[in-house]
Formats: sequence, C-alpha cells, structure tokens
Amino acid sequence: MKYDYIIIGAGSAGCVMANRLSADPSIKVLLLEAGGKDKKLEIHIPGAYTKLNNTNVDWSFWTEPQEHVDGRKIYIPRGKTLGGSSSTNAMAYVRGNKEDFNEWAALGNKGWSYEDLLPYFKKSEHNENFGEPFHGQSGPLNVTHSQQPTPLGEAFIRACESNGIARNEDYNGSEQLGASMLQFTIKNNVRHSTASAFLKPVMQRSNLTVKTGSHVKRIIIQEGRATGVEILGNSGKIETYSCSKEIILSAGAIQSPQVLMLSGIGDREILTSFGIPLIRHLPGVGKNLQDHVWSGVSGFTNIPMGNSLIRPWPMLKALLQHLFTKKGPLGNSPLEANAFLKSDPSLTRPDVQFHMAPIAIAPGYTTDIYKLDTFAKKDGYGILVILLRPESRGYITLRTANPLDAPVIEPRFFSDKRDLEVLLWALKKSMAVASDQAMKEYAPGAIHFPEGPYSDESLKAHIRKSLETLYHPVGTCKMGNDDMSVVNDQLQVHGIRGLRVADASIMPTIVSGNTNAACIMIGEKGSDMILQECRPAGAQIQQPE
Repeated sequence: MKYDYIIIGAGSAGCVMANRLSADPSIKVLLLEAGGKDKKLEIHIPGAYTKLNNTNVDWSFWTEPQEHVDGRKIYIPRGKTLGGSSSTNAMAYVRGNKEDFNEWAALGNKGWSYEDLLPYFKKSEHNENFGEPFHGQSGPLNVTHSQQPTPLGEAFIRACESNGIARNEDYNGSEQLGASMLQFTIKNNVRHSTASAFLKPVMQRSNLTVKTGSHVKRIIIQEGRATGVEILGNSGKIETYSCSKEIILSAGAIQSPQVLMLSGIGDREILTSFGIPLIRHLPGVGKNLQDHVWSGVSGFTNIPMGNSLIRPWPMLKALLQHLFTKKGPLGNSPLEANAFLKSDPSLTRPDVQFHMAPIAIAPGYTTDIYKLDTFAKKDGYGILVILLRPESRGYITLRTANPLDAPVIEPRFFSDKRDLEVLLWALKKSMAVASDQAMKEYAPGAIHFPEGPYSDESLKAHIRKSLETLYHPVGTCKMGNDDMSVVNDQLQVHGIRGLRVADASIMPTIVSGNTNAACIMIGEKGSDMILQECRPAGAQIQQPE
C-alpha cells in the first residue's frame, strides 16, 4: 500500500500530526514507532514516573564523558513507546517565554513569533484552571494543577516571595516570571500523553495505520525527493513503505539527525567516513545541540512526603488506591511547584527555573551509575535548580552506520564558562529559598544536599558532581536560512523535496522552560502547514482561533 504521508516517530509531535493529517479521510497516513504500545502500567500512573527510566520504554541514552563535569557520562532517557517522551516525562506543561519565539522569528523564521504560535498552543489545550485569552479549553490535551497538592507547594511559593520572586498564578499567561504551582498533562489523575490525547481517540480511522516495533533504517531519496522509508521490523527483515507526498521526521533531537545522516543527508566528511553515500551536504545536521541542566538542593520534612512511598506497605496502599479510585498520591507528578527568575535584572526573559519536588534527594546523589539511590530514605523535598539559557553548544553524530547503534551524544556542558557561573548564582538563590521561614515550618532542619561548609568552590564541585540534564535536548536540525540550518520555516529539509522535520530538533534556540508543550505546538503548526499546501487552490483553511 502506498501512503500519502509517512510520519517517523509517534512522540509528542508525531502523534499530533497523525491525528491532524488523518482527520481528512482522503489522506492516507502511516505512523511508524520503533518502540511498542504504551501498555506498561507505570506509564499511566503519574507517581510511577521514576519506574520508567532504564526500562523497555526508554532508549536509555548516555552522553560522552563530559570534560567540564568531572569527566562524567550523563544519562538522557527518551521515550520508546507510543507517545514518546510524553509517555515517560514528569508531565509539566510549560510553553516557554514569549521572547523565545520572537527570537525564532527574528532569526528569519516567518510565522514563528509568539503571536503566530499562541493559537497553536491553545488549539491543543483543554485547560481545567485557566481560559482566554491565553488558554484553550476545547482541545484534546488535558492540562491541570495537581488534584492533591502537598502543603509544601504553597510554602515554597511563600518562600520565593520572601526572596524577591513574586507569586504568579499562570506562568503560561501574560507573564512568565514568578513562583506558582505547576500545570500538568494529567487527566483524572492519569497521565495524558500525546498518545492518550491525540492518537488513541483516532486509531480506528481507516486511513491511519500505526506500526510499532518499526525501527527506521533510512529514508529513501530518489532524484532529490523523499519517496519512502526502509525499516527493520520485529521480524528482523527490512521492510519498505512508499509515500506519494511527504515524509515527516519526528524522531526527536537525538534520533532525527541520526536518521538524516543514515539517509545520506549531513556533513560530507562525516558521511564519507562511515561509507554512507552523500545525498545532500548539510553540515548543520546534528549540530547546535542544547539542553537544560540542573543541580539540586534538598532537605528533610516533618510531614509525610513522596519518600514515604519508597516503603513497601505505603506504596502498595497508594497503588491500590490509585488503581481502584484514581485518587491518592500516585495521581501526582513527582514535581509540584515552580519558579522562573533572572540572574540579571537587565535580561529580557528568565534564565533560571526552580522545580520543587516533594521528595528528598539522596545526599550522595550522582548520575554516574543511574541505579544508585536517587532518593533519600526519609521524607523531604528537593529543589531542582535549572539553567534555562545555556551558552554551551554540542552535537550529535554517528557512532556507526548501524541504525540500531546509539549515536554519539556530545553536549559539551559548561564548555562556555558562563553557564557554570549562572548555575552557581541560581544554586545560592535556591538555598536562600530553602532556608526561608516558610519552608522551615515543614522542613525545620538544615539543608542536607549540598553538604556544608559552603563556598563558591565547594558549590561548584557540588554542581559538577550532581549535574543532570532536564531531558530537554533540542536544536540538532535547526530551522533557519543560514549555512548551518537544516530546515526552512516550513520545516522542509533544505534541498530535499517531500521531507520535513517536526520535533524539538528544529528549535534554533532552546525555549525557557520544559520543552514538551513546544513540541506539541510544533506538531500542530507543522500539520497545519502541510494541510494548507495539500488543499485545492482557493479552498478555505480553518485557522486555530
């Protein structure tokens, strides 16, 4: 069977595009996913988030040893199932800052300003707590505050206020700066991934085919046009699927550039070194890698928190409560509250984010060996101190020409020294928040992570020891018109007809916050651009309001 469109990757953007394109019954769509169906029970239980890493629904990537982070390899999980990382993330719904998207437009990407993109954010959204003018309430994706917050969320916000960080009820609204409760992609205390919100409701469409266990070997390009896809199926045999209109690559910032390189699109020297015939010299493929990184502050509490669930009986009780009533602590994300702030008042947007989690970080926490104890055995809290605007840039490249081998991931964290200095400032600020009287009401003891005595050098050592990414890789197939761009502002790969990229890899610069909402928006806008092009001349296109 020949398809009109083939989508590679059933993740945050891919599921959106499968839904929107197949809404036209005359369009035949094939959605390919290397992972399996999202049957794993822990996917759907928000509080079971930590049980998904290093499992069969995770690609379990690791970076190369990081020169400026004590030579450590850093763990990068990526979802390997329907819904992609929206099925394995912490469910925070954060769009980013208005100026992030205005910057994209200023770089020459017409149609990508905040004003242009707000309708697409709203189109996806069914927000239980906020409405117009910034939120939608009729979209397929449910967004809500926690239904059972702990007292520490409000205490954290009051502590932020005492330290010059204003309360802000809606960071996705008119102003991003400030402290607030997080918004989550959760519905009735169950994870609402893009598979749940966009894909499963339309799986019965006769013009939509979804194939799991389909690892893409390469995109077939004939006379400068993408015409099909070769996959390695569950049988181990190579299967080929053809398309008449377009292939949309939505495999994410790590694997989209890998697929392009395996298909002969990338830097000439790299492809030649692996014996891959060059189809199109695009040296920017795999470059411009950016990610958010964080270090942490933690303390113990005098009230039960998430750490209680580490013990067998409380966990069993919470699990039964969730399974039978969809209530209780397992309906919560591991995160709860949030703050956006500036390290320098002259900045136009935040460069630091705090996530407050109602669970204590283990004193010796490091990600060198991920199966070390991540969480303390006592009840407590953690503040994730996040660098939002990294100056460091890295890259993705091939390790081998075998599509089953993980690519080389080289983020080059702290290669720009400014990043460590901003994170040091932010760590000190978080320690002031953690030591505030509002937090002392529930956490009267001293901070246990990092351990004292404190100096700039000891805190930098703490950062290097504990540094982790927030699992937000972007930018490796960047949108633009310069020599290092990979796609244009229509998401079309430069010099190749019938091929687009639509996922986090197209971001020229990383957004100021968690990336999942922006990936969903990219899926909405990408599918809308395709539908506008394939409609007959003069046909009316319904724009999102």
